[in-house]
Amino acid sequence: MTALSRARVIGAFLLVLSASVMVRAQMATADRVREPGFWPTKGEAAREDYAGGAVCAQCHVRHGETQPSTRMARTAMRVEDSEVLRARPSLQFRSGAYTYEIARASYSVSDGTRSSVVSLRWGFGDGRVGQTYLFERGGTLHEARVSYYDSVHALGFTPARAIAAPPDLEEAMARPVDQAEARRCFGCHTTASAVQGRFDPAGLTPGVTCEACHGPGRAHVAAIEGGRLTAARAAILNPARLSPADRVDFCGACHATFWDVKLAGEKGMAALRSQPNRLQSSRCWGEGDARITCTACHDPHRPLVREAAAFDPRCLACHVQAGLSPTREHPGRACPVGRENCVTCHMPKYEVAEMHSSFTDHRIR
Repeated sequence: MTALSRARVIGAFLLVLSASVMVRAQMATADRVREPGFWPTKGEAAREDYAGGAVCAQCHVRHGETQPSTRMARTAMRVEDSEVLRARPSLQFRSGAYTYEIARASYSVSDGTRSSVVSLRWGFGDGRVGQTYLFERGGTLHEARVSYYDSVHALGFTPARAIAAPPDLEEAMARPVDQAEARRCFGCHTTASAVQGRFDPAGLTPGVTCEACHGPGRAHVAAIEGGRLTAARAAILNPARLSPADRVDFCGACHATFWDVKLAGEKGMAALRSQPNRLQSSRCWGEGDARITCTACHDPHRPLVREAAAFDPRCLACHVQAGLSPTREHPGRACPVGRENCVTCHMPKYEVAEMHSSFTDHRIR
């Protein structure tokens, strides 16, 4: 083989390798869950493969003490456990001819002549921003037309579900949720709602708990008890071992990755609310840096930190302080304005009117 031929073969090999890496980096969540191994929302394990958060907490004591109080752990609940509804015996909302009321677990809608009443089953959202409700009728899940919003302490139309002139009482009350959508919703708001590839909410755990992110733990626990540490590590997913880009996509399984947003054609506020998408759209993202992944700033095992100044050390992990020049370890330039409350300017909040709340834009500029 001549030198030119060898060069062509090597060039072709590198091109194929480069293409495969590019495809891997461009995978959407729907593609990732079809790959071998665990990925959040996959839902292929059997019910008996799950050990439960209480078992996890026996070894991981510190996480077991704090994770149940996080917003993720309380992102879904049975209606009887809703603190929002326990604290507010009656919530009402009126639109046109229709009056909506939620009284504890009872949801009713009236047009002034007729009325319809159902029992709510699920509350999605911990209530600090809002809470949306689901009920079952005729064997089908339905999403209530109205939700609770904490900033106004009242009901309002569920996001993207406002309807000015419903044709009938049924349409005014709710919209049906098919199995595919229910699996997606419960997959991100609960743990083990899908088993062996099918949606099965009967045995789920409300909220995002240990095994929603780390995978079913029964085999991990058995290996630990048997002293097989290598097998134990292989039986559970530790996101810290992923590459920076994969770590962000890991969170994006529920918060929407860059490619989830692009392939869905989402724009405007829908795209802005995807933190992984916005983070990876940042000018400083490049090929990915562990210092600016989701978990670099947010510990999923602890309640969300809200003070802007608390994130300054994370920014200064990349950026030099005023008066200093960038280095290899700190390639980010110093902010010409100051070094406090960095995210207030560089990651501003935007109001989402229909949700009566504002959200942080994670595209660092």
